[in-house]
Amino acid sequence: MLAHHNTEPLSTPTDHELNKIQTLIKQGNASQALETLKNFKNSPAVHLMRSRAFFQLNQYSDTAQELNNASPPVGGHAITTFIDEAVLQRRRPDILHVLSEAQKLTPRDPRLLDAQGLVLMHLGRFQEAEIALKKSLGIRPNNLETLNFLAMVLSEAGRFDEALSIMQYLRTASPEEWGPGCNMACILNNIGRLEEAANVYRETIPLAPHEPVLRLNHSITMLKSGRMAQGWTEHEWRFGVPGHTSLPKATLLPNITPNLNLKGKRVLVTQEEGLGDTLMYLRYIPLLGRTGAIVHIWGTSTLADLCQRMEGVSVVQHGGETPEYDYHCPFISLPRVFSATQTPMGVPVPYLIPSPDKVAQWKKILRPDRQLRVGLVWAGGARPEHTNAYMLDRQRSMPLALLAPLAKLKGITFYSLQKDEPASQISDFPSPLIDYMPQCLDMDDTAALVSCLDIIVSVDTSMVHLAGGLGKPVIMMDRFNNCWRWQQGREDSPWYPFMRIVRQTHFRDWSDVISQVKDLLQEAAAQH
Repeated sequence: MLAHHNTEPLSTPTDHELNKIQTLIKQGNASQALETLKNFKNSPAVHLMRSRAFFQLNQYSDTAQELNNASPPVGGHAITTFIDEAVLQRRRPDILHVLSEAQKLTPRDPRLLDAQGLVLMHLGRFQEAEIALKKSLGIRPNNLETLNFLAMVLSEAGRFDEALSIMQYLRTASPEEWGPGCNMACILNNIGRLEEAANVYRETIPLAPHEPVLRLNHSITMLKSGRMAQGWTEHEWRFGVPGHTSLPKATLLPNITPNLNLKGKRVLVTQEEGLGDTLMYLRYIPLLGRTGAIVHIWGTSTLADLCQRMEGVSVVQHGGETPEYDYHCPFISLPRVFSATQTPMGVPVPYLIPSPDKVAQWKKILRPDRQLRVGLVWAGGARPEHTNAYMLDRQRSMPLALLAPLAKLKGITFYSLQKDEPASQISDFPSPLIDYMPQCLDMDDTAALVSCLDIIVSVDTSMVHLAGGLGKPVIMMDRFNNCWRWQQGREDSPWYPFMRIVRQTHFRDWSDVISQVKDLLQEAAAQH
């Protein structure tokens, strides 16, 4: 008797089944996931899931084939979703292998060239990115999306006038679209042409008055221009953008007014973005406590001890479930809350208090050093899984070797305050660079060390906020297209009275900054 083969038709996977397969891939069981997928008939979702499994196995040719099968001949290509997922896995360079294989299958697909251009831009390979995008434009002349990508590449490469020219063309070609105006204003804002940026926003916002990204970007220009009260109100549009607070807007803390009674009310203050933002806005916590509110900070463990010593704090929490509250307020909303009061900038520095016991320990360790004690930070956190932060860090950070001219200064002892991977560069400094950071397990430990130094020299990272909040002199080495909080054309800061800003005069060129920092340190050492 002949054996009967299973001839049951293949089924379409449910979302639940696809999620289980995705979990297998995340757990490193890609081969098992591929075996499971054999039970389902082909569909874009199944092809995309196979591509994820093959990518996990580093089988780039198979990955490309599945992405090709998952993509319609026109419209969006599956590579777009795939790139976002690969970035979260910190595998951005591997995407180029997949793209190379995909282009063998469909060599004239401009969508693949666009994707290649974007990934190369993320990696800082601007010339190659430009070539890929111009090749795409050769296939689809004047494609608006590709032109927008090209403008982004040119802007990242510091070719701002060329980028602005493309953006103006896009605005003319699509007068009903808000995107080109928003992007053009962002470039203008970044390079300090603030009035021009404001004018573009005035023309663009009526096209999409309720678009959160547009309004949030507009707030950045307002704040950088010094229009603080209006800027903080506009900045609340960020709640419409993914990645911000998920707590209900109905219970968001309103502006402080004489009619607002917070006595006995539980106010939950939450961490929203980076450590620097939290350190900067802790200055408002004493004022919040003085209203009679019960202040509950829900933040990160590394800041817990510093937060606990803040005046006005009742509870400090990190992790866990959402506690009970009457109002909630992200740290970044505190300036808006106090914008109409007599203290719109919070309490004066120093508002951060280091641990007295830890300070005493560091004083004992550093007592033999009678020279000028200078702390150095040359890089921020790269965060390659966050594309915007990753590209921004490439602009604000520098290799330690660039600071070599400082090593020639007499009467100074340099201390590394650098964390994470860039700390491995310490041997690149041509004179002794003392490193106690392995002993600093959180920001409270670091604060105690910083309080025992004389000057902090740092790029724009959380360190400038920690040192500034402690009332220490700070020399900040700032990038050309600086953050809004340092405003434009200023060497001082309204946030930190003992800060000196030394900003690049040419994009991505630190030479003049380092020369000025050397002169400032030489002067400080002479006066020490």
